Amino acid sequence: MARIAGVDLPKNKRLEVALTYIYGIGRSTAQKILNKADIDWDKKTDDLTDEDITALRRIIDNEYKVEGDLRRDVSMNIKRLMDLGCYRGLRHRKGLPARGQRTCTNARTRKGPRRAAIKKKRRT
Repeated sequence: MARIAGVDLPKNKRLEVALTYIYGIGRSTAQKILNKADIDWDKKTDDLTDEDITALRRIIDNEYKVEGDLRRDVSMNIKRLMDLGCYRGLRHRKGLPARGQRTCTNARTRKGPRRAAIKKKRRT
């Protein structure tokens, strides 16, 4: 099993797809990495040699920001916005969408589940 950037790549998957299990690497980035390492996209992770793994590790470590470093940068950017008190920072602080989406009917992912409105029954 290949371990790259602290992530175990899944067994018996194409390399192009398996590299996307690393946080910060998508499909197109995986293709660029494989082209630089001169490895076939359709090669399975089980068929990797030690030389292939070291080539992938070297390229990812030297040229891309992935996993812990990238997560830390993203969280620091959000924290900076919140400390500044700018509009986007306030939206993050309140747990609301920060990019102009409507909040009247949607935004359930950011706002969480609906709270039931308590209605009083009228006695007749």
